[in-house]
Amino acid sequence: MRQVIIDCDPGHDDALALMTALANTDELRVLAVTTIGGNQTLAKVTANARHILGLLGSDVPLASGQDRPLVKPLRCAPEAHGDSGMDGPALSGYDHPLASDNAVTFMHDLIMDADGPVTIVALGPLTNVALLLRTFPEVKDRIEMISLMGGGIDHGNSTPLAEFNIYVDPEAAHIVFASGLPIVMAGLDVTERAQITLDEIDGLHGRGPISEVAYELLRFYSESGHQFGFVDSPIHDLCAVEYLLDPSLFHGERRHVDVVTDEGAARGLTFVDARPKPALPDNALVLTDVDREGFVARLVDALAVLDARAVG
Repeated sequence: MRQVIIDCDPGHDDALALMTALANTDELRVLAVTTIGGNQTLAKVTANARHILGLLGSDVPLASGQDRPLVKPLRCAPEAHGDSGMDGPALSGYDHPLASDNAVTFMHDLIMDADGPVTIVALGPLTNVALLLRTFPEVKDRIEMISLMGGGIDHGNSTPLAEFNIYVDPEAAHIVFASGLPIVMAGLDVTERAQITLDEIDGLHGRGPISEVAYELLRFYSESGHQFGFVDSPIHDLCAVEYLLDPSLFHGERRHVDVVTDEGAARGLTFVDARPKPALPDNALVLTDVDREGFVARLVDALAVLDARAVG
């Protein structure tokens, strides 16, 4: 069984990724959930993580992390996720205790004490992960891989060239991609193909208590996505979890990836060396395509498992 730490900034798609990971306890052992300022402020995304974990009745420890990037002020995304960072369902009645307010040392201790290698699933800006690798380089020997949502080959969504998670903290992203650790990059090239249709969203309505929350999350997210030109809803962060559960759903290519940290129009760009020769040494598996129907089926199956737990 793969041991994972999920570093996230919930976020509608983060919430669905958490649900899917925590449903698949036969394949993933979630050691901890950690939060990072991103889609909304650290306080808001941590509250959202507490609500999701409380809703699921999870005993996974939660730690809050950095409230800002390494260099720049935090830039949030209320236009996509609403003022709370996870608008839609009413979850204020659910809560979950906070085990630590120092996610970096919390991750370090868990990784060093684990009985085997640990995979980091990074669903937000990479500030926590970069600080972990820089502050405690000894953890690298105990990290199996980093599966992250971020970047893109030929376009961005925060700027024409930069995807949100990378754009928020490109200095941190540069540290992670240069770390020498195995990386799976689920960028916009694949996540924008990982869409759920409105009919599939409506099919969750009335199926069970957790599916109902997912329905409410996705209805808001679907409406929000229309302003960005989407008819169906890409569930970006879920790709980084579903790759671990079923790599056969995805197609990717091994490439060298680095991040532009300079000021200017290209700040936050993940540039991918696609030259046949003389290409730079590979440092990431860059996902480029997904079996959309299989991807959605995995989510629906996970929600059914959580529904059964909630009523059982």
